[in-house]
Amino acid sequence: MSDLEVHASDGALWLTLNRPEVFNALTGEMADEIAAVIEGATARDDVRVVVVTGTGPAFSTGADISGAEAHEGFEVTALDRANRIIRAIVGVDKPVVAAVNGVAAGVGCSAALACDLVVATESASFLLAFARIGLMPDGGATATVAASIGRARAMRMALLAEPLSAREAYDAGLVTHVTSDDGFRPTVEKIVSRLAAGPPLAYAAAKKAVNAATLHALENALELERTGQTVLLKSQDVAEGMRAFGEKRKPVFRGE
Repeated sequence: MSDLEVHASDGALWLTLNRPEVFNALTGEMADEIAAVIEGATARDDVRVVVVTGTGPAFSTGADISGAEAHEGFEVTALDRANRIIRAIVGVDKPVVAAVNGVAAGVGCSAALACDLVVATESASFLLAFARIGLMPDGGATATVAASIGRARAMRMALLAEPLSAREAYDAGLVTHVTSDDGFRPTVEKIVSRLAAGPPLAYAAAKKAVNAATLHALENALELERTGQTVLLKSQDVAEGMRAFGEKRKPVFRGE
């Protein structure tokens, strides 16, 4: 079975992350495929709406940083792949729905929050966990989160790496819908069906205008994040953070 399941049905293109054993952490191949499929949706007449979701207890925990020396293999190319996903989500001229079935962390959280509608189950949570391993938020989150909930709350998520429950995220204005776990799938399908039957030209124009008004700093943010992460990835703090993550202990950061 593929790590990314893709199927089209009734005007909707569904992308399902399928690595539940590692909380749908993204491999490089998965990231490339996600971006390519979303980019290709523009030219598909059979697609009116794109849906991204996950299997198991997580939507996605972002980049795969498992392994004792994960920092040695984690390169800036991972950021470029993440940025390509974000650009694809924002740039495609069709609504993109994040159906957040569980934990959304790291760039998994960034990708979810870049979507046009975010439907979360009550048991889901949102976490910009980057600071826990000595990194800064990426995937455009420094722009999308601040645009949604303001600078103060964006700083709290970025600096303290505190998870927000689905309800807290909804109350803060970070997500558009929250449902019970039992009602999650029917709610997602109802929203997707409505979008698939709606006016595609109007949706494309509205998405372009809203993004122009609220995410005009996104490209600059992506570049600043890339520059910042490139420096941080060479630091001893990140090496320590990733080792501590793998060893399930608290990291000791020395500013080196």
